[in-house]
Amino acid sequence: MIDLKDFEFDELTEYLKSIGEPKFRAAQIFSWLCRGALSYGEMTDISKKTREKLEKETYVSTLKIREKYVSKLDGTVKYLFELPDGNCIESVVMCYRHGLTICISSQVGCRMGCRFCASTIGGLYRNLTAGEILNQVIFAQKDIGERISNIVIMGIGEPLDNYDNIIKFLHNVNNEKGLNIGLRHITLSTCGIVPRIYDLARENLPITLTISLHAPNDEIRDTIMPINHKYKISELIEACKSYFKATGRRISFEYSLIRGVNDSAENASELARLIKGMGAHVNLIPVNKVEEREYEKGSRKEIDAFRDKLISLGVNATVRRELGSDISASCGQLRKRVL
Repeated sequence: MIDLKDFEFDELTEYLKSIGEPKFRAAQIFSWLCRGALSYGEMTDISKKTREKLEKETYVSTLKIREKYVSKLDGTVKYLFELPDGNCIESVVMCYRHGLTICISSQVGCRMGCRFCASTIGGLYRNLTAGEILNQVIFAQKDIGERISNIVIMGIGEPLDNYDNIIKFLHNVNNEKGLNIGLRHITLSTCGIVPRIYDLARENLPITLTISLHAPNDEIRDTIMPINHKYKISELIEACKSYFKATGRRISFEYSLIRGVNDSAENASELARLIKGMGAHVNLIPVNKVEEREYEKGSRKEIDAFRDKLISLGVNATVRRELGSDISASCGQLRKRVL
């Protein structure tokens, strides 16, 4: 059985053509899918005969809200979604002045092994399909009853480790016949799978690429991010420069500040030298406490001092606002507790 949401729009059109349906039917069905139709029975402008044909070979995938939490502090909404096979993933909807932003997952679990991240504990179970990635946006928007205008692919999993499904998702979520979310409103975060960064540049999609860097040198990055054993920082930075040259899109760097590990004034100077001339933005993230790890965040004074040092060296740096702290909104915490 085929999940219709795993088709790109053109693929859906071709499939419908193969079963004797007219071309215009694709737009009708695609619209219903993106509105969160739970079955073919809800597609009231599709004939019964067509629906019966579709039911023989295809199905409409859904997500079940297993748990939902709403922050009393800032309105952040966290979902634990259950997939049809019983696995769970997390999505978080955040409220900003410019609209609603959803942070979505790309895999069930993660095999990257970053030491400070709860999502990777337990390893990778499987990739999410393009339809399962899209469903997070569809069903969160349907539940909240408001339009989601921005997407961050920064939840559970490494997006570039699920490359083909991510590209399909980007095409589908951007399609004007569906959710029509602009690619410039989508951010993709990667820990640095270098060959895929070059592949992504060739896609020529005007998304924002964010690199989970978290260290200014190989010595530190080797200890907290296993991916660095395969692709050293110099290779990663070269790929970033190539991406910027090919797309013209400014790159951001995420940097989790871990007390006593990567948060010294010397580390700030190293970081500034590393990304010099790229016009990049550094998003400083006070590290989240993970029970299985010993890492801790510094004081607000220490965090601000690191930011100010970067700024004094000509780096555009900000400290990420912590949202949903009262509902364990940080990635992987809720799924880990349930497991």
